[in-house]
Amino acid sequence: MESDGQLPLYDLVAVRLKEAHAMVRALQVPDDVRAALSRRLLAVTAAAKHDLAGAARRLERLVEDVEAGNGLFPGEREDRRADRSA
Repeated sequence: MESDGQLPLYDLVAVRLKEAHAMVRALQVPDDVRAALSRRLLAVTAAAKHDLAGAARRLERLVEDVEAGNGLFPGEREDRRADRSA
C-alpha cells in the first residue's frame, strides 16, 4: 500500500466494517433482510478498494439506516418515497 495519507481512513473503515458486520449478525430480522444488508456491506468493502472516502460515506449511511430501522423490510423505501412526494 502506498503512503498516500489515507492509512487512518483505512483503519477507520476497517473497524467500522467489522462493527457493522457484527451489528447485522445481531439483528432479529428475516434471513432475506440479513442477506440484503450483508450484500450492502460487501459492496462497501469492494468500493473501499477504489474509493475509500465514498465507501466510508456509504458505510455510515448503512449503519445509520440499520440503527434507525430504515429500509430493513421490503417495500419500506418505496413507502417513504411516496410519503415525501405527497
